[in-house]
Amino acid sequence: MSEKKVSAQGAGTASRQVAAALRAAIESGEYEPGDRLPSERVLAADHGVARNTAREAVRQLAEAGLVTAHHGKGVFVRTKPRLMRFGQWRYSRRLREETGLSPFHAEVAAQGRVPNAFLKEIGRVVPSPEIAERLNVSPTEASVVRRENWYFADDEPMQIGVTYVPWSIAGGTELGEGDNLGKGDLYARFAELGHEITYTREEVTARMPTLDEVDGLRLPEGVPVLVVLHTGLDQDRKPFEVTQFIMRADYSGLDYTMKVDE
Repeated sequence: MSEKKVSAQGAGTASRQVAAALRAAIESGEYEPGDRLPSERVLAADHGVARNTAREAVRQLAEAGLVTAHHGKGVFVRTKPRLMRFGQWRYSRRLREETGLSPFHAEVAAQGRVPNAFLKEIGRVVPSPEIAERLNVSPTEASVVRRENWYFADDEPMQIGVTYVPWSIAGGTELGEGDNLGKGDLYARFAELGHEITYTREEVTARMPTLDEVDGLRLPEGVPVLVVLHTGLDQDRKPFEVTQFIMRADYSGLDYTMKVDE
């Protein structure tokens, strides 16, 4: 990297300038995914700053999710293979019939990666008021089944999905008891029970992760999560499932196509 000096200002301003120069080098391809950044000593010399200023600049890059520090090895530019989550197509009957896969598995496979998922927990629970309202069920009784799934692409954790299904639908079926959902997975079983997913409502927000999410999703410092609160509605516009997806923002993208109201 060519030598770039920063102006002699406060340490905070100087570190931001160094961080901005390094970010520009990463975005331009001067540093490619997997490349090792120069040491703090070299960065300090190249930019005419103190080592602690260079260290702070690297910390800012780590918080932005651009680099990862490996103890004893150095700081490396992160790879960022975005996994796109498709909006309408992921829930289509055609997708289920052609692939026999769940929406996540079909998406990951279509993008040339290897999908995997496991059911971590399942049980009948009292829903939160937020979930009860969306499903039109009692918020004071064990009126839903909670299914917590963890999803991976190429053995890298991508997201957590917690699905809530009214007990009136799931009771006495595999939806309420296990993970042997068969061809077409979750939505094929809903369709067999008379609930064809026909409409969806998705509320998207972002926040910083909890400590458990940091550990489980192996999130680098400073990386937020996207939270997609999905409600599935059937052919009669009745809600039959709500899923909260917690997705790592550095590896996830959302792709929606929708008709605009007149």
